[in-house]
Amino acid sequence: MTTEAHVEPTGPAIDGRAVINRRSSLSDDVFDAVMALIMNGEIPPGERVSIDALARQLDVSPTPVREALARLESDGLVVKRALQGYRTTPLLTISEVHELFEMRHVLEPSAARLAAERADNDEVATIQAEADAPLSLVDGSHYDGYKALCQQDDRFHRCIAHASHNPMLAEAFGRMHAHLHLFRLYVPGAGTGPTRVEHHRIAEAIAARDGDRAAAAMASHLDSSQRRLVDGLRAAGVARKAR
Repeated sequence: MTTEAHVEPTGPAIDGRAVINRRSSLSDDVFDAVMALIMNGEIPPGERVSIDALARQLDVSPTPVREALARLESDGLVVKRALQGYRTTPLLTISEVHELFEMRHVLEPSAARLAAERADNDEVATIQAEADAPLSLVDGSHYDGYKALCQQDDRFHRCIAHASHNPMLAEAFGRMHAHLHLFRLYVPGAGTGPTRVEHHRIAEAIAARDGDRAAAAMASHLDSSQRRLVDGLRAAGVARKAR
């Protein structure tokens, strides 16, 4: 059954329908609106997504909704199945979270090492700037409250992946990282203080062009992130069931 989730209007309501702001392009606004529905759990993990229903909720044609879902599929937040349409990606089980971090351990310390060896000065400066960005939450109970945190954390890790100058590595990282954002709804703000310290250690090692130290700092960060996330998920009682 399709979830007819309530959409918090980002603009004035017309005839009781949610209206999205036309801040930039319609495609971007619809993408943001659909992502917020998913990240807030208003379209639950594993739920069928109706293009027509979303179009009615957002007061747009189906075309930008299809475009948004295609982008979300590339980010790993929805999946498309033949003859079934789109579904939101199911939450990972705790066992699968461990598997995800095993994959991160394969990719990200190597990315940090390569970034230390290959990044140009502008890329190093960008990584340092992202590490310096504040990691604070206004309201961790809702996606709008931790959206900035998600985006900043994602930018930091993506900057390192791209600075490795290995496009295949960067692409693999991009699909993998999307899963983590869904969990922030259940573990809001977990470890933001330690995360910033850990990001600084990684950035400093990359700036020093010390590949071994950068890889070790990234591995340590991943170990700590995994521990914080799994502890939070267990406390919240999620990710225990099979998909």
